[in-house]
Amino acid sequence: MYMLSSIFDFLNCGLLASYDRTAEYLNALGYNHTYVLDAITKTVAPLRRKSNPINGKHTNGVTIDGILDDHNRQIGINSQMENIAKTTDDGGGGEGEWTSKASFMTWTMHDIVYVARHHWIPCLFAAGVLFFTVVEYTFQMTPASSQPFDLGFVATRSLHSILASSPNLNTVLAALNTILVGMQTTYIGCTWAVEGRPRATIAALFMFTCRGILGYSTQLPRPQEFLGSGVDYPVGNVSFFLFYSGHVAGSMIASLDMKRMQRFRLAMVFDILNVLQSIRLLGTRGHYTIDIAVGVGAGILFDSLAGKYEEMSKRHLRTTRCSLISKDSLVT
Repeated sequence: MYMLSSIFDFLNCGLLASYDRTAEYLNALGYNHTYVLDAITKTVAPLRRKSNPINGKHTNGVTIDGILDDHNRQIGINSQMENIAKTTDDGGGGEGEWTSKASFMTWTMHDIVYVARHHWIPCLFAAGVLFFTVVEYTFQMTPASSQPFDLGFVATRSLHSILASSPNLNTVLAALNTILVGMQTTYIGCTWAVEGRPRATIAALFMFTCRGILGYSTQLPRPQEFLGSGVDYPVGNVSFFLFYSGHVAGSMIASLDMKRMQRFRLAMVFDILNVLQSIRLLGTRGHYTIDIAVGVGAGILFDSLAGKYEEMSKRHLRTTRCSLISKDSLVT
């Protein structure tokens, strides 16, 4: 039983990548490789067969780290690629054949209508590309002597007037914003320190490091109408990077982690506060619209990268553990 369990570990780790290596390993353990491999094939193969996504039929081989040939010997991925390359070199892939099989040559009006009805979102973005291409080549660029034009500043002009005429209100909102930053920082730190889940913390480290690099590389001018406060984060009216908003990106990272853990109500609260925070930042001219938008994207991006980093680390640990099992098994 221990022997079968050990073999399954090797199969899952992808270390037994060929029939010969498997037989060699079994012989080293003192077992009859023909009998054992036949038993494993009958046990594992029915469980590891995959369905063809095109016709729904089952394949005839086991997809562990390649496929099985007619003699139940495993063919690796490299062998498959060599066969495909050989077939291509022997006859296919001429210029005339390539043009005759081009995808657009088979498009019909029915296909175009289908795409417009069922994939209207990409179609909408395609229209957006055309529209903003015309805008980009025809609009009057902002002179170097003028402040940058910002549509978010135009939209929050009334809020800016209210905050400019009410310093106490501006201070209260700045304090609330600092509390929100403290909340998101506490939550992100606790996911690792208390719950043992480092993904959100890793994402925040990635995000703030990248923000520092980009913020220093391109130092945007502070808006002339900026309304500062001594209690706003960073506290003390100190300098800060405009691009991009760490407030918004940090809140996004915390919210994504909450949704991943099915804390949907708490995530909704953070999302609402993040929207209100973004409006206040535009109203006080603390960030440009592009800083807010990129902050949202940065939170999503670095959360995804942190997840990929976790998967890569776990895969590396599994490979290392399987290598240790291999060495110990062969020695004993």
